[in-house]
This record gives sequence, C-alpha cells and structure tokens, in this order.
Amino acid sequence: MTFQIVINLMIAVMWMFLQETYNTASFIGGYILGILLLLLLNRFIPDSFYLNRFFKILQLILLFCKELITANMDIVKLVYKPKLDIEPGIFAMPTTLKSNWEITLLANLISLTPGTLTVAISDDNTHLYIHAMDIDDIDEAIAEIKNTFEKAIMEVTR
Repeated sequence: MTFQIVINLMIAVMWMFLQETYNTASFIGGYILGILLLLLLNRFIPDSFYLNRFFKILQLILLFCKELITANMDIVKLVYKPKLDIEPGIFAMPTTLKSNWEITLLANLISLTPGTLTVAISDDNTHLYIHAMDIDDIDEAIAEIKNTFEKAIMEVTR
C-alpha cells in the first residue's frame, strides 16, 4: 500500500515538472493521473489498490456514525418512558479478530456507542465482556456486533 502511495506521489511531482507549473492544481491533476495509471497497471503491482482500503475506512466511519445515531435514539426512547423497564446485563462476545489493534478498535467502537460498554477482554483475546444497558436477546446482540463492527474492521485490516 505504501509503495503505491509513493508511486502516486512521484507521478504527481513528475507531472508538475513536465507541466512546468508548480501549484496545487497541477499537483492534484498529476495525482489523479497517478491514480488512473495505478488502476490501469493494478495487475502488475503486488498489492491491492490502496484507495480500496481508504474507502473501507470511510465505510467504517459512516457505519459508526449510523450506529451512534440509532443507539442515541434508542437511549432517548428508553429514558423518556414513564416506567423504566430495562434489563441491563453483561455478556461474553467471542471475537475472531487477532491483533491487539483490531480488538482495541472493536472495544472502543462498542464503548463509544451509547448503551454499551466494553468491560474487559479475556486473557487470550478471544472474548470481549460487554455491559449493555438494555439487552433482550444476547445472541441477537452478539450477531449485531459481529455483522457490523467486527465485519467492517476485518474488511479494513485484512
């Protein structure tokens, strides 16, 4: 990935020198030209196209924003009920993430979403212990986290 970024920057700088204009517009034009060249020559470069990972990171950020908004709305609905009938609980969620960075990112995304909090991580990094403010079905909550955050993190990092 870094190899492709360096090549793209070199193409942009060479484009500026060939155009003999040393301004931002010329650099951006060369950078776009570099992206197009890297797309054309993608099968000769040993890694996947680097902007794919950028778009996956963008999707993860948008997914978090969506989950943040829906969780906030759910919490507001619970708080403004006349009778507070919630079932808080702690459950263990198995994870397939391997690296410390991936597990930390998942734990932070869970903790930043209102209504849930990552309490602990098992010693072998295979389970996260999560406190939920209102939990009806543990299996459904685990499946929801696995299908959203864990899946998106694996798409970004692998």
